[in-house]
Amino acid sequence: MKLDIQNLSHTYDIEVLNELNIQLENKKAIGLVGVSGSGKSTLLRIMSGLEKPTSGKVIINGFDVQDKAYRKNVGFVFQHHNLFPHLSLLDNITLVLTKTRHVEKEKATDIALNNLRKLSLEDQAHKLPKHVSGGQAQRASIARALSINPDIIFLDEPTSSLDPILTHEVLSSIENLRDSGKDFVFVTHVMSFVKDFADFVIFMDQGKIVETGGPEILDTPKSEALQLFMSKVR
Repeated sequence: MKLDIQNLSHTYDIEVLNELNIQLENKKAIGLVGVSGSGKSTLLRIMSGLEKPTSGKVIINGFDVQDKAYRKNVGFVFQHHNLFPHLSLLDNITLVLTKTRHVEKEKATDIALNNLRKLSLEDQAHKLPKHVSGGQAQRASIARALSINPDIIFLDEPTSSLDPILTHEVLSSIENLRDSGKDFVFVTHVMSFVKDFADFVIFMDQGKIVETGGPEILDTPKSEALQLFMSKVR
């Protein structure tokens, strides 16, 4: 992934992001970390094209993230699985493919089953979200994101509502996608996952990028803010 963030700011009622600038190349998995309210989820949503910044721009792999052509090639996994409750796990995926990508139903079913299989969910395919565990539902949402064959998958705290066992289940499934050829940008509070999965870490505090580098910065932080953060999450 090639990332170029230029003078990026974003305001709701208050300033959430303040003049961010960073350029990266050849990164496969970027972890955004920081305390709640530091701006990391807002940055993730802007990078994915879900939100438009107040000012500045983000260029990823040569595309402005506001371009429709870019947004067609990204998948997004939310904090909560956001599956349609009245549809099976399988139909949640085939609906996206048939309605937004105009894939024929038979092919859409094949794609959906293949991605459910990748997430070890083939035996749950015909169940409604309420009849599977929270971890299985979240894994199904990852399968749905994969089904459109995106170049980049964005994950916004995908285990925030899960207990430790289900968190391990979901994060292990994501780690198994390491060799899928996809790039990842993710927000999480699970530092062990960041250390295992990320090849670059961006630490944010009060809407600013404070420290960046490989996951080793989490073990040897230079800034006082990251030192304080790591002392609380170890």
